[in-house]
Amino acid sequence: MMHWYVIHTKPREERRALFNLEQQQFDCYLPLLKVEKIRQRRLQCVEEPLFPRYLFIRLDMSDQGQNWATLRSTKGVSRLVMFGDRPARLEDDWVDGMRAMERQRQESPEVLFSPGDKVRITEGPFVGLEGVFHLKDAEQRVLILVEWLHKSVKVPLHPAQLVRL
Repeated sequence: MMHWYVIHTKPREERRALFNLEQQQFDCYLPLLKVEKIRQRRLQCVEEPLFPRYLFIRLDMSDQGQNWATLRSTKGVSRLVMFGDRPARLEDDWVDGMRAMERQRQESPEVLFSPGDKVRITEGPFVGLEGVFHLKDAEQRVLILVEWLHKSVKVPLHPAQLVRL
């Protein structure tokens, strides 16, 4: 009787827990999401856990199943999520749906700014001005439209200089 259960990990150690559990021959799943982030003043596409500090593990609760007492001492793992004295169980269909959604979203990352987003400039000579995100170019810059003297002006900036409103 194999079922999916929920593991609570230590902060930012989801991948470490996943690696160590898989080394112990456990079947695990860590849903990831591709997102744009500003790192070192550059816009980068990174993968991060969809559910920070959680991953899913397939366990056999019968006496013939794998010994899962080792979960507590696995590096990166905080604990098995429990409801009272019972582990939190997930339906197979839910996990299958998450995997299908993850495969579907692999092609297009979650973008930090989309055309038409209202933004505010946070640094530089135009600090405090609000505008509309227009596009990003190949040189890691973005163009925003700012109202300047009653007309729209395109202003090139680094993504780190913007915040979405």
